[in-house]
Amino acid sequence: MTGDERPARVEDVHETAESMPHVTVVWGSGENPVYQVGGKSFVFFRNPRPDAFDPATGERYTDVIVFWVESPADKEAMVQDPSSPFFTTPHFNGHPSVLLRASRIGELSRAEVVEVVQDAWLSRASARRAAQWLAANKPT
Repeated sequence: MTGDERPARVEDVHETAESMPHVTVVWGSGENPVYQVGGKSFVFFRNPRPDAFDPATGERYTDVIVFWVESPADKEAMVQDPSSPFFTTPHFNGHPSVLLRASRIGELSRAEVVEVVQDAWLSRASARRAAQWLAANKPT
């Protein structure tokens, strides 16, 4: 199993987000990191909120990561399969993002998480920065 095929870890989110160009990290409430490009968040770690909870126990999820997506179609593709670890809540209706519990990140490969973080960055970076990054990093 190559490094990209191994199960993803939360550290992969941090490492990938930090490796993208022009990224700054600000600290949200609860000292949770918020990764930004050009002052716009693209990945952030949420505090427990009433909209994301265990349906069996009612306990709020303490490990939700939010990733911006390019479009409503991208969001729908990621959350429509009930077996997918990505989800959304009514609070995020109409918002271009998907949620992932850190406790389920291992259901994804490292490569999948890297792609989600990179796509989140691309969805929020300026057109010039995105074009430069794509020219240097994506196969033609």
